[in-house]
Amino acid sequence: MHLTKLDEWQHPHDFGQSQRRPGEQRTLVVILITAAMMVAEIAAGLFFGSMALLADGLHMGSHAVALGISAFAYIYARRHAHDPSFSFGTGKANALGGFSGAVLLAVFALLMAGESLNRLIHPVPIAFNQAILVAVLGLAVNGASMFILRDKGHEHHEGAHDEESEHEHSDHNLRSAYLHVLADALTSLLAIFALLAAKFLGMTWMDPLMGLVGAFLVSRWSIGLLRVSSAVLLDRQGPVRIRVAVKDSIEQVDDNRVADLHVWSVGPGIYAAILSVISGAPRPPDWYKTLIPSNLGVVHVTVEVHCCPGEG
Repeated sequence: MHLTKLDEWQHPHDFGQSQRRPGEQRTLVVILITAAMMVAEIAAGLFFGSMALLADGLHMGSHAVALGISAFAYIYARRHAHDPSFSFGTGKANALGGFSGAVLLAVFALLMAGESLNRLIHPVPIAFNQAILVAVLGLAVNGASMFILRDKGHEHHEGAHDEESEHEHSDHNLRSAYLHVLADALTSLLAIFALLAAKFLGMTWMDPLMGLVGAFLVSRWSIGLLRVSSAVLLDRQGPVRIRVAVKDSIEQVDDNRVADLHVWSVGPGIYAAILSVISGAPRPPDWYKTLIPSNLGVVHVTVEVHCCPGEG
């Protein structure tokens, strides 16, 4: 037998990663909005001599950098999708972008907490009117950015706050970008509340206290995103629902038994699987592949078949 057409037995490993993901365009739009706001605030701060505007403009710049990491992950994954040096495509660039963003969120939370503690111990004069204006502008911009970046699939999926559910469905890169603007919006909202309380009620300690509250919430979001994105990067076993479905689809036919099963994520919502099947009347590997439901998102399957007479 001469196999002169080897390509008939081969298949691509991009698994759709060469297509532009919806989150890429949304992230680029938010970067443009954030960058424009950054330039406007820095220019106004320099022109009007306002440290509050200047500081918030630089803060916007830090978020533009963080969002830039997310945009880079999308573009890199798409442009290298057909690179054969990536065994299962570039889908994990998405999780890597999410992980990097989560690390930056953690740093942001630590800086927030440190500055808030410092201001509790050493209060500084606050230019209330300018600070409130900056906070309101920041809230408006980040509210619009949150609307653009919202992950509809994540929001509407049942049990979306469950770690395994997030591992199964989330675009971790988009989630990272969303959490960055959410953190900024929360900071602005808490700042408005604290500044109004300080201006009209004399409760100046509310400003640093709300900073600590914000740091705590941002750190929680960061830890959650680190957990689910690192699970993908470390090839943690895929969701129980998918593993059970794969196992049952094989074992419900003939006398088949699944002796070994590995399912792991190779991109947002897509998985690879390796399974070892034992049977008294073994069939070709491709036959077992056809038994696996197509709606599970299992895009790359390797089947090892062993004959075990009398199995059943």
